[in-house]
Amino acid sequence: MLGFLSARQTGLEDALRLQRAASTRSMLSGGSDGVIVLYDLENSSRQPYYTCKAVCSVDRYHPDVHKYSVETVQWYPHDTGMFTSSSFDKTLKVWDTNTLQTADVFNFEETVYSHHMSPVSTKHCLVAVGTRGPKVQLCDLKSGSCSHILQGHRQEILAVSWSPRYDYILATASADSRVKLWDVRRASGCLITLDQHNGEKSQAVESANTAHNGKVNGLCFTSDGLHLLTVGTDNRMRLWNSSNGENTLVNYGKVCNNSKKGLKFTVSCGCSSEFVFVPYGSTVAVYTVYSGEQITMLKGHYKSVDCCVFQSNFQELYSGSRDCNILAWVPSLYEPVPDDDETTTKSQLNPAFEDAWSSSDEEG
Repeated sequence: MLGFLSARQTGLEDALRLQRAASTRSMLSGGSDGVIVLYDLENSSRQPYYTCKAVCSVDRYHPDVHKYSVETVQWYPHDTGMFTSSSFDKTLKVWDTNTLQTADVFNFEETVYSHHMSPVSTKHCLVAVGTRGPKVQLCDLKSGSCSHILQGHRQEILAVSWSPRYDYILATASADSRVKLWDVRRASGCLITLDQHNGEKSQAVESANTAHNGKVNGLCFTSDGLHLLTVGTDNRMRLWNSSNGENTLVNYGKVCNNSKKGLKFTVSCGCSSEFVFVPYGSTVAVYTVYSGEQITMLKGHYKSVDCCVFQSNFQELYSGSRDCNILAWVPSLYEPVPDDDETTTKSQLNPAFEDAWSSSDEEG
């Protein structure tokens, strides 16, 4: 654990949603009290354990503060001068970072569970929004209106995620146990509905053409966009080929998931093995993406973890919990290993830092 980010001193509430800026040392946090806080993550003390300060906030007395829990916060992908937030108060808000004033507000008829802007698109400014209704809504930041509606799910939309590889590919997860991939340029929209059985007839008719045997409340593309990870209330995590929708059948074991709304989990980027970080009760479970092996459980929170985000530029993980704390983690270069006589310990290189290349001398 690198350090601890202090919770708000007034109106302490759950730190529900995090978003780390890619090129700066700043992070957004949204709480269950509707408050949004901007943190400066710079370690000016140069100490291994330190407390980061809140730079500014949209507090309870701000005229545009969300009335209820903030479910998602996200920096505008191309400019940290703007960020977005969505809330149980049925709104998506676009903020000017410098003035902390709203530049635009989108109102919905249903509670908002999740929203996402494409991290790579330069061709559109669409924000995908998942609500308590079965329709996925696409809001255009340029026009200031909801420009598209994607229909196909039968129940509430708990998670949405744009592909980091293709501008117009969107993944959505629903309480109807289904995950759909969309090309938002197409009139029909839906490209694939993921099937956990890969098209083979299942014994239970109700599980046919479903991704999980329960609500699907979390989505995350791998950093290259070639695969998609999903989590469901059936306590399973699955890895899918995002081009053809095939279930890769990687076994992660039981992945405890009691969340009644969206679960924000994340993947690494730039590691020799790719890792996935999943809130697991009061801990964060770390798995290798392609083998399913559980590497470790990150322990430090005292209550349920709701979200985590990985920052590739600094190789840092941040987790937010209902204990009102945000913890920052970095991998330890070396980890202790008991020696054979059990009285001494030695160190071995952490798997995250292992070199995948072998030298010509080693090859003989």
